[in-house]
Amino acid sequence: MSELVVEAVTMEFDRDLDARGLNCPLPILKAKKTLAEMQSGEVLRITATDTGSVRDFQAFAKQTGNALLGHTQNGYEFVFLLRRK
Repeated sequence: MSELVVEAVTMEFDRDLDARGLNCPLPILKAKKTLAEMQSGEVLRITATDTGSVRDFQAFAKQTGNALLGHTQNGYEFVFLLRRK
């Protein structure tokens, strides 16, 4: 299990998805596929560079019931933590 610091809180995650360089809707589609391979309660970390990904992952979490635990921005990269429902 790996860790990511989100707003000074260390969060553990089970899988890591690199979606850098991909534009909408590919980061969401890859996250959906990866989450389908995971067990309920496991956490997926996604790294994306698409500027619309913040809005996209918020809507994705709301529509699918997966929990968006948090997100951060580091320069041009956005990092999201999703917990599988």
